Order: sequence, then C-alpha cells, then structure tokens
Amino acid sequence: MFRRNITRFSALLAVGALALGSACAPGETIEEPDDTDNGTQAPAEPPAVEEGQFAGETLNYLYFTDGPDEQATRDLIADFEAEYDVTVELEILAYADLISSLNARLSGGNAPDVVRLTGLGEFAADLLPLEDYLGAEFADEFLEGPMMAVRNNADQMIAVPSDLTMNGPLVNLEMFEEAGVELPPTDDPWTWDEMLAAAHEVQEATGSSYAFAMDKSGHRVATVLAQYGTALLNDDGWALDKEAAVRALQPLIDMMADDTMPRDFWLGSGSRYEGANEIFLASDTPIYLSGSWQVGQFVENATFDWGVAPNPCDVECGGFPGGKFMAALSASDNPALAAEFVRFMNSTENQEHFASVSGNLPTRVDLAEAGVSYPAEAQAAMDVFIADLNRTAEVGFVANAQPAFGASGTALTGQLDMVVAGQKDLATAMDDLQPEVEGIVEEMGSW
Repeated sequence: MFRRNITRFSALLAVGALALGSACAPGETIEEPDDTDNGTQAPAEPPAVEEGQFAGETLNYLYFTDGPDEQATRDLIADFEAEYDVTVELEILAYADLISSLNARLSGGNAPDVVRLTGLGEFAADLLPLEDYLGAEFADEFLEGPMMAVRNNADQMIAVPSDLTMNGPLVNLEMFEEAGVELPPTDDPWTWDEMLAAAHEVQEATGSSYAFAMDKSGHRVATVLAQYGTALLNDDGWALDKEAAVRALQPLIDMMADDTMPRDFWLGSGSRYEGANEIFLASDTPIYLSGSWQVGQFVENATFDWGVAPNPCDVECGGFPGGKFMAALSASDNPALAAEFVRFMNSTENQEHFASVSGNLPTRVDLAEAGVSYPAEAQAAMDVFIADLNRTAEVGFVANAQPAFGASGTALTGQLDMVVAGQKDLATAMDDLQPEVEGIVEEMGSW
C-alpha cells in the first residue's frame, strides 16, 4: 500500500463559492446583528460537547449500503457509542426503498435522527442546518466541489458530503487477455468508438453474452452525456443539448436492440435503479460501466482478474461525480446528538477509514491533500478513478449538485425505456424529456 497525493484532485474540486450560513450554538439561539438579510450568524467555535452530555440517549440512523461500507459504518458506530455512552440504532434499507420509507416516516411524525442520502432536493426543508450546532467553520473542512450540493438557498449547510464517487468502466482482464485486446493506458483513454469496438471484439472472441453493460441509472447515463459535452441540468435548470444527447445515447440503444447490451435487464427493472454488477461478476460482459463504490465488492467477490479502465472520451474526458450525503433531520428528538454524530463520522480519521474500506474518494480538504491509503488489492483501481477526476468536466459537478438532478435522471431513464421498447425514437424522447425535466425543476423550486 502507498499514499497517493491527490492535490490536483483538490484543485479540480475547488469550484463554486463557499458561503457561510446563519447558525447558533447547541441548545440555544444566539442572535447578533450583521450585514446579512437574516440578521444572524453562526459562532465560529460553538461550545464543546461536555463529557457525558448525551449519556444514555439513543439515536436512529437510516442507512442503505453498497456492500463493504456497512462494516466500516458499524465499526465507527461502535466507536461513537463507546465514546459518548449512547446507543445507535442502525436501520438498513434497500436503496430502492429508502426514499419512500423516509417520506412515510416524515409524514407519520416518526423521523429518523440521521439519514444517508444520494440527493437532498426532495428533503431539503426537512434537514437540520449543521452550522447551528457545529459552527460556521465546520464547512471549511470539506472540498468546495462536493459542498455545492449541500447548501440551501439560505446558504445553510444541511448535510455533509460524506463520500465521493466517480463513474467509470470496470473490465474483465481475463477476457481481454483471451481476446488479445489491449486496454488503453490511464493517461491516454479510449474514444467511445474505440471502447465499443474493443467490447465487441472481446465478446466475439470469448463468446460472452454481452459486449457491454451499465447500471439502469440516470447517473450512469449522465456520465455518457457529459463525455459528449452536455448535461441534463445546470444551475438554472434544463441544459441538455439534444443533438449531442442523441449522438451519445444512440449507440447504447443500438446495442440493446441487438442485445449486445442486455435489453431485458434495462426494461425489467421498470422505473427503479438496478445495478448490473451480477452480470459482470458472472463474466457475461467484458466491460461494465458503474463506479468506484464497486471496488471493495469486486475485491471480495470477483472470481477473475479485473481492473478499471479510464473513462472514454468524446468532446470531454473523465467521468461523472457522485456520492452520498449524511444529514440530520430537523425533526430529530435530539438534534444536538444527531449533529455531533454527523461530525464524528466525518472527522479526518473516521472518513479516511470509511473511504479506505468502502472504496470511496475523500471529501475532506485535509484528506484530499494528504491522500488515502487503500488496501493493496484496490489501490490500482482507485488510482484510475482518481486520475479520471482530474479530467472530469465541471459541468458534472454542477449537474450533480442541482436539487432536481435525481428526479430528472429518473425521467431520463424513463424516456429511454420507451425508446428501448420501440415506442418512440431517441430524438422524440429527448424532445419529450425537456418539458418533463422543466416541470421537475419548477416543482422542486428553491431549497
């Protein structure tokens, strides 16, 4: 193992302005005049948590897992329970059930204390402004790129960007070797045409079921769009170049038409997210477009040699950023404990442990500068994802930070369903997508 310096990663993510929001100290409201519209400001250093302050209390954490992150989370929870003399009830749900469950609990007056999310827009009004409890300077501990997604219109930090991911192609090295097809070096990526040509060559040589697979996910489709120089959303809303989108997505539609990309898998999941990891693990495809969170799982479960290739290029190179957020709920029975739990889980030491075990990239400034040591068997794969971060266009960070991104991505995959099913052509689907996404943006409104 070795430590990789990712200072360039930090520089890449330092986009957007970092504004400080209004806040107060734990358990009290401190009002001080200033020049802002709301007339309050957060103390830079809130009172420290007193020893025994939370002793005997219980906290509920609503969680979904990608696999190896679960044990890391349980380890850190055990440390938190021991240090604060509290009990944390970890409630793990399938990702597909998370949103409906959280909505039901909020409607029923049974909010969890803390939740892990992939997007904040739908719940922004329900989330606890963390600077109220952790101070105005807490936000400075995190990279500004991921921080773009966690500020509401009042400039309040309503979550921590707890782990950063990067989309990209995972490859079956044994299948490529059998076919005699070489992978591109990390610093000289494929074009899309070159990658798909290689995929078909390997499929033909090895007899695999498919040439290419990708998750049924708006986020993964957004990766392809970004590489063709466009995105669903920008800061103002709809931003898609529909001609570029057709050029980007038609090869995927064509592959599903001839089933060199699994058509039934795409249509079989309906409107829900579906991961294609089992197809890859069964050696049914040589290339699988997914992301960095799969590294830990594949280290444990793959029965063949695998690796990560650099993202293919067209107009742009690089991948598409994503990640998870840890947020406390305003309706928590103990918001001070909830905020302290969020802080503890994302301290330098604890985020490094979580990132190393789960195969995620760090969001803290200090870890981005110092680097993270991953397990030896995962380091090479993570190095490729980190290199792709240096090539990733800013439009990806902007789109991913848009509150309407999650629902808009679902709308995108829904339109693609109709194309794959033969109900409309791709150009018509992109035309139909625009009013749908514009309606989502209008409905989401401001945070």
